[in-house]
Amino acid sequence: MVVNDAEAFKARQHDAEYQIIQKGKSWDLSKINFDKLREEFKQAIYKNIEIADLRAFLQHKLELMLQQNATRTDFAQRLQEIIDKYNSGGSSTENSYEELMKFTEDLRVEEERYIREGLTEDELGIFDLLKKDKMTHEETQKVRLAAKSLLHRLLEEQPKVLVQDWYKDTQTQKQVRSTVEQVLDSNLPESYDRVLFREKCDNVFYLMLDYASHGRKWAA
Repeated sequence: MVVNDAEAFKARQHDAEYQIIQKGKSWDLSKINFDKLREEFKQAIYKNIEIADLRAFLQHKLELMLQQNATRTDFAQRLQEIIDKYNSGGSSTENSYEELMKFTEDLRVEEERYIREGLTEDELGIFDLLKKDKMTHEETQKVRLAAKSLLHRLLEEQPKVLVQDWYKDTQTQKQVRSTVEQVLDSNLPESYDRVLFREKCDNVFYLMLDYASHGRKWAA
């Protein structure tokens, strides 16, 4: 009888966890009350379910943020390390939840970074691809301008570069690539040598090509 009850409880617990992961909590990252969440976790009976719920939310949110800005892979790696550590028993339930809380706080800072940088989300994605380590304030300003100028040229100015299905044709791809090089050559800091300049042009062009071919953006 005790065994049957234990199995029934385990089944109910599994069902509850499954339902929570499927439903998820509709949180707004910018409005999360971290103190309240921490207090709710302390009072929670099934803390593993609270962790599963938060983890599912973070994985989904991060997936969306990665689609917007592909340079956020370090966040994905960090989240996976927290999950793996918890699953292997290398961290207590309380410590794992606190690590997820800190990760959530950092993710919110990242989500709002484009505002602090004075850029749009798309401009921030380009900016992150173009920047280099240890930039001066003046260099940072120039890289911001380069990101803004590039997107303005591609999306607003004439003659139109991102023509219909540009990513399917070698010739139109070359035109887009050439435009990327021209704009970046005019705007990136002089400290970018030829090798670094070529690397940055490649990074931007191939990201645009990937996004366009998958119909996400810049597809015209």
